[in-house]
Order: sequence, then structure tokens, then C-alpha cells
Amino acid sequence: MVIDSHAHIYLPEFKYEQEAIINRALDAGIKKILMPNIDSTTIEDMLNLAEKFPDICYPMIGLHPGSVKGDFEKELYIIEEWLKKRPFVAIGEIGTDLYWDKTYVEQQKEAMRIQMQWAKQLELPIVIHSRDSFDLTFQLVAEEKNEKLSGVFHCFNGSVDDADKIKSLNFFMGIGGVLTFKNSGLDKTVEKLNLDNLILETDSPYLTPTPYRGKRNEPAYTKIIAEKLASITNEELETIIKITSNNTQTLFKID
Repeated sequence: MVIDSHAHIYLPEFKYEQEAIINRALDAGIKKILMPNIDSTTIEDMLNLAEKFPDICYPMIGLHPGSVKGDFEKELYIIEEWLKKRPFVAIGEIGTDLYWDKTYVEQQKEAMRIQMQWAKQLELPIVIHSRDSFDLTFQLVAEEKNEKLSGVFHCFNGSVDDADKIKSLNFFMGIGGVLTFKNSGLDKTVEKLNLDNLILETDSPYLTPTPYRGKRNEPAYTKIIAEKLASITNEELETIIKITSNNTQTLFKID
């Protein structure tokens, strides 16, 4: 069983072919798809998909740093209310992003702290976004870390030193399509890591792996990432799938 630990398949890019997307994933051996939330505008579509495919699609709840503005408290209130209504597999996607806009970095930091505190109270893992902000995000996590805080640094593309920092927190690294990019350098990092802290993801519809780069990503391509990881680590594909799936099930507490 292959698990896509991070896919936004409730977005408009998939609106008219969600069932086809799910069927292609199942045909490729991807049996579970975990869905991180973005903000209040995406919750309804995400939960509708989870209701339609309850044994395949698992929702998270959180406020993406790209959606953090001056009034972020209103967004957090909505998320907090949803946490009281139904179960979720994680708090996510949360974190910081200094790539597009640094205007609301202090608000991003506060929103992340609040959501990490919720995660500890509810004993849910966190799914972390850290684009161009790894050092800042790592510091925020390290300040909040205790035995009840677990999670994954989504879309890991850092150095071996970065990986060692993540492992020091006993967190996981999400490995996606970047691993297949010719000049990303991620392959050089990953070949020096063991599999104990790695999970697979697509970040659909973004970061499509080679040879489909430039097209819309989808969960079926998780298998391509697993195959690339197998070739880099000189492990059997079955070993890659077994270990990364076990890691994902352990982190998110799913059967």
C-alpha cells in the first residue's frame, strides 16, 4: 500500500474529475490520500471529498501561512470551531513562508504557535510548510517541542544538516516530486539519509515529478517518487513502500 501524505485534490484544478483522480490513484497502488487544508475557503470542498471517499481521503485542518493576513485570528477561530465538530488526522498545513511576501511574518509566527499548541492539546501531528524559511520554522517548532508534538516537514528539499535537525526533533520529512528534478540536488541529500524519517507526498496539484513536470500533479504519481527513492537508495521498491507507508501510518495514526 502506497500513501500520498499530502495532496490538495479538493482544489478547483480537480473539480470535474475527482472520481477519475481517485481511480487512477487506486490503479497505481495508492490506497490512502491525506489532504491538508489551506484556509476557511477550502474546508467545505475538502470535507465533501472526505465524505465521498471516507476510506481513501483523510482531511486535516489548519491555516496555511500563505493565507495569514492581518485578520488571521478570524481564520483561526473557524479552524478551532471545526476541531470541536469532527476528527482530523492532523493540524495542517501550517508554518511560515518567506518566498512570496514577508509582510505578515510576525502573524505567521503567531498563527503557527497557536496551532502547535492546539496540536499538543489534541495530540495531533502537525504538517509544516517552510518555504524559504526553514531556520525560522525549525526554531518555532523547537521552542514548542515536547513529547506530545509530532509532525512532518512537508516538501523537504534541504541539506543533510537540515535533515539532522528534523531528526533531532523526531519529526519526519515529506519527500515529493522535487526528488525527481534534475538539478534540485535533493537526490544527493537523500542518498545520505536512512528511511526511518521519510514519508511520500505529491503536494498535488503542484510539484509534478519528472516525466510529467509542467503538468498538473496527482496522487497516482506517488509511485514515481517511490521508484526514484528506491533507485537513489539502492533499496527494493517494496521496501521503500513498506517503510514509508508504515512511517505515515505511525505519524497520522491511520490503519
